[in-house]
Amino acid sequence: MPDEKLQSIAQNLNIGNIQRHIFLCADQTNPKCSDKQASLEAWDYLKKRLAELGLSHIYRTKANCLRVCERGPIAVVYPDGTWYHSATPPVLEKIIHQHLMQGMVVEEFAFAEAPLKADI
Repeated sequence: MPDEKLQSIAQNLNIGNIQRHIFLCADQTNPKCSDKQASLEAWDYLKKRLAELGLSHIYRTKANCLRVCERGPIAVVYPDGTWYHSATPPVLEKIIHQHLMQGMVVEEFAFAEAPLKADI
C-alpha cells in the first residue's frame, strides 16, 4: 500500500518533473579533493543560483564524497552521468547555463561520462 505522506511530499517537491540532478562533493568529513571552505562556497553558490533562476526542475544534492578526490569540488549531473572537476562558483555558473539549462556538456571541465541506462 502506497504511503500517502510520502506521496504528498513527492508531489510538493515536484519530483515527477525533475529533468536533471546535480550532486556536488561538499562539506567533506575528510577533505581530499578541495578545501572544505571552498566546497561549501561552491555548494552555497549552487543552491542560490538554482533558486534565483527558478530551476525547480533541477535537483541538487550535497554529497560528502564522490570518491574522485582530485581537482575538486567534483560534480556529477544525472541522468547524463557527466562528471566535472573544479566545480567552483565560476565553473558552476557555466554548468548551470550550459548543461543544466541547455543540455550541453561543458567540455573544458568534464572528465567522464556514464549516462544512466534505462534497461537495468
